[in-house]
Amino acid sequence: MSAANRIRVGFIAGPTGVGKSAMALALAERLGAEIVNADSRQLYCGMDIGTAKPTAAERIRVPHHLIDIRDPDDPIDVARFRELARAAIAEIAARRVPVLVTGGSGLYLRVLRRGIFDGPGASAEIRRELMERAAANGVEALYHQLREVDPDAAARLEPRDLYRIIRALEVFRVTGVPISVHQQRHRGTMPEYDSVVIGLEMDRERLYVAINRRFREMVVAGLVDEVRKLLAAGYQPDAPPLCTIGYRHVAAHLRGELGLEAAITLAQRDTRRLAKRQLTWLRRDREVIWVDAEHGMQTALDNLGSFFAAPAAAATPADSARV
Repeated sequence: MSAANRIRVGFIAGPTGVGKSAMALALAERLGAEIVNADSRQLYCGMDIGTAKPTAAERIRVPHHLIDIRDPDDPIDVARFRELARAAIAEIAARRVPVLVTGGSGLYLRVLRRGIFDGPGASAEIRRELMERAAANGVEALYHQLREVDPDAAARLEPRDLYRIIRALEVFRVTGVPISVHQQRHRGTMPEYDSVVIGLEMDRERLYVAINRRFREMVVAGLVDEVRKLLAAGYQPDAPPLCTIGYRHVAAHLRGELGLEAAITLAQRDTRRLAKRQLTWLRRDREVIWVDAEHGMQTALDNLGSFFAAPAAAATPADSARV
């Protein structure tokens, strides 16, 4: 697709807890835009408090897409997410409405901007072996192995993201080449969308304070009861998406394995670590326009307003290198 025909999409990125949802909501109101969710946990019904899902009132103020579209026992993989997001983006753009994509999943944001690396087909033998090792030694053992063979891929994943860790190890075993290298090669293809990425940044110490405060506020708002209801409904805490940060810690508390304060402390620590990994990954993207999360509204608005209002550019050979 030529540059002149590509749909324009604005992306709001940043580490967890930095305020992406609030910024995206405010920007969408000013731009007359609609929001496509790229948070891998906000896709699921019943996971509201622990994912900081936009409230019903906020979704009335600005239309949101890809929220509450699956039950927690019906996980969506990245390929299916991309399919659903592409359909939502096309539908919004067909109405000549600006599109903003925001969420905490760096992988989901990346596959929308750069496409998806399909890779080799699944190997039942390798997956069975890796699943058995995870059951015997814990997910962390597989994550440690991934760090040895593909540190770039490991840096982008949460240490307990069993599905993606296994896939990365599988690709390395089958091809002999790290999945991060395959993905880097794939980025040379022409992107489907003309995009601008606004990255929200905050002083690290203030970000960590905000993360700690936010999780405690989630507990006060009823996170323990939310997890209790999900478990009572039969959803398993060790399977995606409930194995995510916060949910698994509270589930451990409900099983009697952790006191509530210990669960809060561990969830805060793991969220801070996730934010650090997300920042490390985002900092490698030279196209991100960084703005202050608390005071950069006008800068973000100016950049996005100019982006959506500018006339379409003619296609050039350089377009194939843009990401």
